[in-house]
Amino acid sequence: MIKKLLPFVAAMALAFGAHAQTKLVVGASPVPHAELLELVKPELKAQGIELEVKEFTDYVLPNTAVEEKQLDANFFQHQPYLSNFNKDRKTNIVAVPNGAIHVEPFGAYSKKIKAIADLKEGAVVAIPNDATNSGRALLLLDKSGVIKLKDPSNISATAADIAENPKKLQFRELEAAMLPRALDDVDLALINTNYALEAGLVPTKDALLIESNDSPYVNIIAARADRANDESIQKLTDALRTDKVRDFIASKYKGAIAPAF
Repeated sequence: MIKKLLPFVAAMALAFGAHAQTKLVVGASPVPHAELLELVKPELKAQGIELEVKEFTDYVLPNTAVEEKQLDANFFQHQPYLSNFNKDRKTNIVAVPNGAIHVEPFGAYSKKIKAIADLKEGAVVAIPNDATNSGRALLLLDKSGVIKLKDPSNISATAADIAENPKKLQFRELEAAMLPRALDDVDLALINTNYALEAGLVPTKDALLIESNDSPYVNIIAARADRANDESIQKLTDALRTDKVRDFIASKYKGAIAPAF
């Protein structure tokens, strides 16, 4: 009788163990966000959390999926972008406590020139078409002396806010994900580091201009306001803010991104 019960007890134990796992679904850009999430999967599994990573290649769907409860959290954006998204879309997504993970210095790239000084009059410059990243691109150009903005502290600056454009540069706004593909057609493109890395660019080597690591655009874990303090999400942020992740960032990305913890 006991022998007959053993398989049943074992099966029940396995079933209980399976149910003890909490599933956490997180949306992320492929590089570096999804790579960092994949790195911490084993630590989370040991704590009873099954992490499922869903990759997105744009900056809208990961937030709408969180708002619509298709994702528990996401990892792809900085706070200025999230604030602007919430304002425009009437969403209620927040940075989770201790959710600051890394900084991706924004850069300017070109296949046609070797230095910013080589930009010719009337050159075509591609920048992201979302409000926060277009402002970020213009701020970098302002700081580098390529243009002058009316207010160099305005993170939402647009081409209309340019006070001086000595080279009469022509600005073309494109979806952020499309910018690496536009390099053959423009003289200069201002590209988010995650898309630069996906395209095989090395920011510390290939960027003609690049932000310093004290950039305010820290990439964060974000969730709906009612989920921001969930234990499983807090365990995720704890797992990402470790020496293991810090060392991985240093060895894998070689300065292209920097830890924010």
